[in-house]
Amino acid sequence: MDFKIPNISFPAKNTESLFYLISFLFIGLNSAFIYLGFYYFGLFSFVLAIAWFALFAFDKIYYFIVFVTPLSVSLSYYIDLPFDLSLPSEGLMIILTAILILKFISGSGIKKEYIQHPVSIAIILYLVWMSITSISSSMPFISFKFLLAKLWFIIPMYFFSLAIFQKEKNINTTIWLYILPLLFVIFYAINQHLGYGLFDKLAAHTVMTPFYKDHTSYGAILSMYWPVLFGFLFWPNISVIKKLFIFIVLLIFSLALLLSYTRAAWISLTAAIIFGLLVYLKVKIRYLIIIGLAIISVLFVYRFEISDRLSKNKQDSSAKIDDHIRSMSNIATDASNLERINRWNSALKMFVERPLAGWGPGTYVFQYANFQMARDKTIISTNFGEGGNAHSEYLSALIDSGIPGLISFLLIIVFVIRSALNSYNQTGNTRLKILVWSVLVGLVSYLVHGFLNNFLDTDKASVTFWAFIAIIVVIDIKLRKAN
Repeated sequence: MDFKIPNISFPAKNTESLFYLISFLFIGLNSAFIYLGFYYFGLFSFVLAIAWFALFAFDKIYYFIVFVTPLSVSLSYYIDLPFDLSLPSEGLMIILTAILILKFISGSGIKKEYIQHPVSIAIILYLVWMSITSISSSMPFISFKFLLAKLWFIIPMYFFSLAIFQKEKNINTTIWLYILPLLFVIFYAINQHLGYGLFDKLAAHTVMTPFYKDHTSYGAILSMYWPVLFGFLFWPNISVIKKLFIFIVLLIFSLALLLSYTRAAWISLTAAIIFGLLVYLKVKIRYLIIIGLAIISVLFVYRFEISDRLSKNKQDSSAKIDDHIRSMSNIATDASNLERINRWNSALKMFVERPLAGWGPGTYVFQYANFQMARDKTIISTNFGEGGNAHSEYLSALIDSGIPGLISFLLIIVFVIRSALNSYNQTGNTRLKILVWSVLVGLVSYLVHGFLNNFLDTDKASVTFWAFIAIIVVIDIKLRKAN
């Protein structure tokens, strides 16, 4: 069965009467509390609003989650707690996840064809193995918290998206509901930047706070939406005014990406555009695989020569764009690059010790300190390892859940890319072709970025990542049924 939207069907007249009854009761109670000097009862209106949408139109909670995610702020930004949440987005995801689980228990589910899709099966295997490794974790409490967060990211943003995206217009709505508030964050960041000087590199690290923790996560999301906006420029049958608006938004995103000084985002977007060009030219997937393997082989064979060449690059990160680009390959003096290598080396040592089940989901940050080598430490390393994560989605999966965990994550990627390429090559519908291409290139941008950073433990990246995957799966299934 499909998820039914809205959740519960009431006659329109009864629903309207119930709405007015609750409203009058709330106004009366709130007035009484204000008279008695208690002014916080008004906050209960937010709870009532969520409850109302949960009963009558819980798809609106989904859209609201997408809209507020770029604007949400981490709780740790204000207070020091043993756990962290991004509010209001993660709070709403928890509510929506609970609703969806209750619906599933009550007998409402997702069509079998969606669950039986290879991507869905790979995601389920990914979550099942993560659950197993949470039990065997070196820190079970931390791992189960991490697992729960994964569930409230994936259940609404992937599985529920499959239901939402059955109407094509809902896909566009969801994409724009993230882009528009992200524009606000961009204007906020640029305004903050102007106070320091527009091309101040140090300021670029913090001007997007409190909405994004740092410039790297901010840049990663910008690079995911850049291909989508570019694709929308070629959307058929839209007015000149709309096309001009999209072009202006694309220029703003380009400026924001430049001012983010996020080298990983620049690299990943460049690689994704090259990939997208190969897809557009209809280079067969087996040739893409051969090209990829050839590049990896060359890098491996000449690894020592490449390392020697890179070690001679002394260009540190800089406010000058050209110097900042050259600093990408500096593994001699650039602290950011060297610290990333320190984290990778620590992760590999951890993997050797626990190759099968890993250390447990979310435990890297608590465990890597003892695996740092003195020669790898940098001026930004910490002896207690409170500096952050493994700086790699792939190493994180390996450390969290061992070899099976990495394989399950890679299976998701392989099946998504295969589904997207099949859909792109099969469809004659221009809109679907553009949509698949744009979303795939945006995903590839993040997947390349994933070699250098990992943000799928945050709402900012997860909402887009899992929703983009759902878009590809829905289109793939529709095209299969049509054929």
